[in-house]
Amino acid sequence: MSLGRANASLLEHYVFRRLTPDDLDLVNGWIAAPHVAQWWVEADGPSEPIGPEDFDEPDFRMWLVLHEGEPFAYMQDYDPHLYPGHHFEDRPAPARGIDQFIGVPDMVGKGHGSAFIRQRVAELFDEGAVVVVTDPHPSNGRAIRAYEKAGFIPYGEGHHPQWGCSLLMACTR
Repeated sequence: MSLGRANASLLEHYVFRRLTPDDLDLVNGWIAAPHVAQWWVEADGPSEPIGPEDFDEPDFRMWLVLHEGEPFAYMQDYDPHLYPGHHFEDRPAPARGIDQFIGVPDMVGKGHGSAFIRQRVAELFDEGAVVVVTDPHPSNGRAIRAYEKAGFIPYGEGHHPQWGCSLLMACTR
């Protein structure tokens, strides 16, 4: 009996490895790629690279996502309550905010996004989060569909001076 593509993606296993300074060239190369750069931007337009200073954030965790031993995506999670004025500060604690992208173009559109998001969200719940939130651009239909497939529900819109317009989405256990 065939599981089909949608159900097969549920069986995928991803490894989340903490980002190190040695990974910055790889990840920032992905950020510069057109399929990532169009969404990984600040409100005024330029791509937002990841720098050594990001390793100093107290509760900001950065990950390389590996599939079959190869890095193909970046993911980060953080406590939105540590950032005054953050558009997720009204969510119940403990909460985790997430952002991610698939850096390897050949891995886009194959179900990996929703699958690794779903896996990581389950891990965040196991760590004690009661809600996981994210904020894709309202025009990023591919990301929104991936989040919905991973269990996220839209609940509002936001506008942040640094990150621009966003669709606020939440996932609860």
